[in-house]
Amino acid sequence: MSKVLTAYYSRKGENYFGGSIRSISKGNTERVAEFIQKAVGGDLFEIETVKEYAKDYHECTNEAMAEKKADARPELKKLPESIDDYDVIFLGYPNWWSTCPMAVFTFLESFDFSGKTIIPFCTNEGSGMGVSESDIRSVCPKAEVKKGLSIRGSEAASSGNKVQNWAKNQLK
Repeated sequence: MSKVLTAYYSRKGENYFGGSIRSISKGNTERVAEFIQKAVGGDLFEIETVKEYAKDYHECTNEAMAEKKADARPELKKLPESIDDYDVIFLGYPNWWSTCPMAVFTFLESFDFSGKTIIPFCTNEGSGMGVSESDIRSVCPKAEVKKGLSIRGSEAASSGNKVQNWAKNQLK
């Protein structure tokens, strides 16, 4: 059986929910990551930046756009000691400007994913996976990057059965 890591970046606080801004105590991507871990086991790792983003949703999206334009690699609070023992990495993130938050690229560039399977999942309010899958393939060319799962953030809390079934099927 494969050794699994579920690594994710998630935003708590103000989030966009189908036309309005709501404050949430647990990020949408974090909820989905927990459903995956419950379904397939393995370890859970939260990707966290040293510098926090603005609490205001619109300010945060501006910061995210500036980071994307600069091709920034925000410093992370911590990293796993190693990913050598993992065969499969479920990688989760919100869709920020059609791809992963730049912090996810910091995480990806910190390790050698050669021979690993990366299974992306992302939360969004209608923009799907964007170009994130091809961006991950570019950063990790020696990994197998499977087709990802897109979950509407406003449906994340109620997506448990869908996510768990999908995650189990990825390991077959």
